[in-house]
Amino acid sequence: MKREILIKFGKKVRERRFELGLSQEELAARAGVHRTYVGMIERAEKNITLTNIEKIAKALDFSLDEITKL
Repeated sequence: MKREILIKFGKKVRERRFELGLSQEELAARAGVHRTYVGMIERAEKNITLTNIEKIAKALDFSLDEITKL
């Protein structure tokens, strides 16, 4: 169950990043996180914190409601 939600979240981040035409490096810079962290989120390798969910959401022009609607 835990892994499933990470996969869904990572997929949503990747899809939105592609929609915006951003590289992982560009998204990381917008969000103020390390570029490898974005890849780890997208591959469901990292259990992301609420603080970082908010940073990623803002960087992707998503509200918290939008990004967490899986």
